[in-house]
Amino acid sequence: MAISVFDLFKIGIGPSSSHTVGPMRAAYDFVQALREQDLLERVARIEVKLYGSLCATGKGHGTDRAVIMGLMGERPDRIDPAVVTPCIEELLEANTLMFDGRLAIPFLWARDMQWYEECLPYHPNAMTLVAHGHGEELWRNTYYSVGGGFVIDEGQAERGELDQDHTLLPYDFNSAAELMALCRMHDMRISELMLENEKAWRSEAEIRDGLWQIWQAMRACVDTGLEQEGVLPGGLNVKRRAAALHRRLLAAGDDQSLIATTFGAMDWVNVFALAVNEENAAGGRMVTAPTNGAAGIIPAVLHYYMKFQPGACERDVVDFLLAAGAVGILCKKNASISGAEVGCQGEVGSACAMAAAGLAEVMGGSVGQVENAAEIGLEHNLGLTCDPVGGLVQVPCIERNAIASVKAINAAQMALRGDGEHFISLDKAIRTMRDTGRDMQDKYKETSRGGLAVNAIEC
Repeated sequence: MAISVFDLFKIGIGPSSSHTVGPMRAAYDFVQALREQDLLERVARIEVKLYGSLCATGKGHGTDRAVIMGLMGERPDRIDPAVVTPCIEELLEANTLMFDGRLAIPFLWARDMQWYEECLPYHPNAMTLVAHGHGEELWRNTYYSVGGGFVIDEGQAERGELDQDHTLLPYDFNSAAELMALCRMHDMRISELMLENEKAWRSEAEIRDGLWQIWQAMRACVDTGLEQEGVLPGGLNVKRRAAALHRRLLAAGDDQSLIATTFGAMDWVNVFALAVNEENAAGGRMVTAPTNGAAGIIPAVLHYYMKFQPGACERDVVDFLLAAGAVGILCKKNASISGAEVGCQGEVGSACAMAAAGLAEVMGGSVGQVENAAEIGLEHNLGLTCDPVGGLVQVPCIERNAIASVKAINAAQMALRGDGEHFISLDKAIRTMRDTGRDMQDKYKETSRGGLAVNAIEC
């Protein structure tokens, strides 16, 4: 299995990569499969069946709406977030789905959008789509949204494939130990090795341009988040805070005291993370990094570096994202980046480790120091549960991204102050995340049936 950095950093919409981006992509793929079989014009009815975690928190995460948009021919990387609500309202009023964006077929929400608490065999995030003709079933397939917008279908799941890509890479690695050994053997930095691997898919110019575009999308998300105010949708009445905090930072004086300097640095990191995750909660456009629930951490740390590091440039952005991507690949291959599978340690923990590695890389860290930074970032998120209040990606998710962003910076700082030698390896931390996720009760894995999700409710 080959994973590109562009698989981890994908432009999509909020509020969830596994519950919004993945299901939309699966529904879009379902439409394309019908087209390839010349069945599209014969479809008279569509059934949507949402299972497990997609059922438990799907309404709060917009899974049902995302599937509908995918069936209408929309893709998460291209859709305008502003069209979702009007399209859903029109469907509910007319009981008609514009299938593939052009074929009007009946769709009764109460009948055709079905929710099942049971989990299917291969992953908690499962959905089955069924296309009916006139008196016959035309085609069905089951899809698993396995985190970060990655989707596999029933056949891939049965074969144990996490993805269809089997590209041969010049410096393939399946562990941090292998990654570091390759870097030392070939006298490469982690970002340099990742760049060579990415060339298996595209030219260096395309890689650099693509990562710069990812960075521009991250910046745009922050900028939008810093302008928006009011209350986030969903019923919790959570107020946006990024815009007000940003104004206070811009108006702050020149207090040079240690406390003011320290607080000011953390405030900037916090405001960047809050801006992204408030946009995510509102269903705005963002970049999975590696998921939507943890989408604020890498942009916040990279924004902090680009804003305050003298001489920061485009090359640093590319190196940061490549080094971060290496750690994300290891988490994806050897554990999970899905909150429904291993809890929030797989989302925020992985993102924190990735951001720490990226920052250590651009700050000139050695291969060992970069690996150490990632290990510190992940180790101190182990056991983190995913229990979003009300099934919404708001509480504790928004603040959690800000906290993890500061933690990533501290992890990089601690690693850079050392020599790269440390007691727990990144591989052991990732393995522990996997094992902890297996031991974690399901109610703490993106079901909103445990932890804060139940204790926050006033009886």
